Amino acid sequence: MMASNYSVTRSSGATKIAAFVGIMILVALIAAPLWAGRADMRLMGELFLYLALASLWNLMAGYAGLVSVGQQAYVGFGGYMLFALTMFGGLHPVLAIAIAGLLGAVISIPVALLIFRLRGAYFAIGTWVIAEVFRLSFAQVSTLGGGSGSSLPAGIVRSLADSRAGREHLSYWLALGSAAIVIAAVFLFLRSRNGLALTAIRDNELAAGSLGIDIWRTKFVVYIVTAALTAMIGALIFLQKLRISPDAAFSVNDWTAFVIFIVVIGGIGTLEGPIIGTLLFFLLRETLADLGTIYLMVLGAVAIVIMLKAPNGIWGLIRNRFDIELFPLSYRVKPAQKD
Repeated sequence: MMASNYSVTRSSGATKIAAFVGIMILVALIAAPLWAGRADMRLMGELFLYLALASLWNLMAGYAGLVSVGQQAYVGFGGYMLFALTMFGGLHPVLAIAIAGLLGAVISIPVALLIFRLRGAYFAIGTWVIAEVFRLSFAQVSTLGGGSGSSLPAGIVRSLADSRAGREHLSYWLALGSAAIVIAAVFLFLRSRNGLALTAIRDNELAAGSLGIDIWRTKFVVYIVTAALTAMIGALIFLQKLRISPDAAFSVNDWTAFVIFIVVIGGIGTLEGPIIGTLLFFLLRETLADLGTIYLMVLGAVAIVIMLKAPNGIWGLIRNRFDIELFPLSYRVKPAQKD
């Protein structure tokens, strides 16, 4: 047996088929204004934003081991920055979304320096406390509506597009683009040298440290990037809602609990998991929404059953059963092709 008889590759038949199908689906979704109704586009836009949030939380918790229950801090921060930059800074909403991301990165640096001193459950509790501090702080800002919140002025809304249909199409494309960019960014990051270090940390933090990987710096970069992109998604969310209040912006239920549910049932620590989890979450929500609080009880029961029966989520079951992956991240050894 010689090494030259084998080759190392990341792609497979499944990844090539998945790439082709993914491009076809993306093209169809870009053309959605031609075939989808207003309600369908609004629902799909919401789905894309949740997919982006879940992919970011999965990168942080599933790969870096930073289990945060306070990501609503950056969702709300991004939303409030959108309102402040457009209402008082006079910026176009799209430019304000980008700047909200930069400000999210800036504000996350002192937060990270503080909560990175905590470990395990204390880290999770610390992130929730920080989010509450954000909520209480913005509730005191009277120029942004204080505790009752504020609505986006009509002039700023009309700056997006002249017609209502144009504004809805732009909001939809921004949501679709954010999900596509986040998934592509996470994919490219995991294929990079830093991504390889992050994967090593996920598999065995002690062994990764012994190999010379700077664990603190790697996690710090992941936290800052995740905070920046989460703030941009938060700005997009409240650009669609056109109104913001402290309770809505920093809702732990909407922006963290549901996101954790999506990642857990889909498969934590995989790129495919959040995609499957988001589709299942919206399927359950749209099917059971009329049942009131029973809907939340069903979600909880589904999460408990999956955590007990399939700790790696639905995608973990599929991957173990068929030994496939849709994104070419793992290295595979196969016999080399003869000339």
